[in-house]
Amino acid sequence: MPVKKPETVDAYIANFEPEIQEVLESLRATIKKAAPEAAEIIAYRMPAYRMKTNLVYFAANKNHVGFYPTGSGITAFQKEIEKYKWSRGTVQFPYNKKLPLALITKIVKFRVKECR
Repeated sequence: MPVKKPETVDAYIANFEPEIQEVLESLRATIKKAAPEAAEIIAYRMPAYRMKTNLVYFAANKNHVGFYPTGSGITAFQKEIEKYKWSRGTVQFPYNKKLPLALITKIVKFRVKECR
């Protein structure tokens, strides 16, 4: 896990092993494609994407990547995320399973619409 506060998303991702970097880069590319107008920033020491407000965040953890689409992103897709561990504002995607990129795209696009 990152020790110091990363200044950029590239620096954040570079702190991890190559296998984790691959997952993070895939998630990053999916978010950027779904929200091309969003600014890529570091917020709360993790990658975030912002328009008028923060859309989504992600963070590498020991056994999963945390995806934080805020409470509304979780509520709107509760049925689709029920097979993952989730809570009020986050869903956990385990490293040993393929990222659900189509679902992530839908959630990000939902958040973009909310922020407009």
